[in-house]
Amino acid sequence: MAQSTARSRRLGTVRAVFARHAGPDAAFGRRLVLAVTATAAVAVPFALALVLVESRWPPLYRLDRAAAERLHRTALEHPSWVRVLDFFSGVVWDPVTMRLLVAGLVVWLLTRRAWRLAIWAAVTATSGALIGFLVKNVVERARPHLPEPVAHAPGFSFPSGHAMAATTSCAVLLMVLLPLVPRAWRPLPWALAATAVLGVGYTRVALGVHWVSDVVGGWLLGAAVVTATTLVFAAWRADTGRPRTAVGEGLEPEVASAADPEGPSRHAS
Repeated sequence: MAQSTARSRRLGTVRAVFARHAGPDAAFGRRLVLAVTATAAVAVPFALALVLVESRWPPLYRLDRAAAERLHRTALEHPSWVRVLDFFSGVVWDPVTMRLLVAGLVVWLLTRRAWRLAIWAAVTATSGALIGFLVKNVVERARPHLPEPVAHAPGFSFPSGHAMAATTSCAVLLMVLLPLVPRAWRPLPWALAATAVLGVGYTRVALGVHWVSDVVGGWLLGAAVVTATTLVFAAWRADTGRPRTAVGEGLEPEVASAADPEGPSRHAS
């Protein structure tokens, strides 16, 4: 009888442990671990780039120098091309422009009562700007020094703030607005985002204010920030019982329904 009672107690303890591990707290813990792991995996390439920059790895230095000198010669030979580059870099794809677009998006989301999506967009853009600024001032990499420079930029060089702002801002705009775009037209916003991200990187190197590795570092760090905040948002959706979404569907597909006149009250996020 005593052995039977002890066995029953052990079985009850085991069931209780499994019950705890199957509950919502355990599910949140598993998602949290997954989010941290995925973010770390995305951050590894940036960490590698940072190590190579800090150690002044000769092959990377030669690549940076060769690209800067080749593009600088082209800029000196074509002054009109420099004006085009400066327009796109300093106006169209300037970090201020990109962040104003995100700010406008946040205001629109707030009018639609998509509170959490608005917070996600604002936090992603703001944290990206702050993290980029902090890394710049920790690394303190000097910008390229070229003869007869065609452009100037203040501050340190790694990572490129323009590249990082374009990455985070385009990701936010895509993830929020994709559900509003008809499926047949969705390749267009993806193409526009890719053009902005790649284009701003090219303009910064071509103008002689960044090394190639600065631009790549900005892309990688921006991608890591977006991955971290997106995984947190996805965990919230799972905890509230909302269906999982594919990348091509946007972060919150319900925003498409919320865009109609009755949407805010029915589909608020």
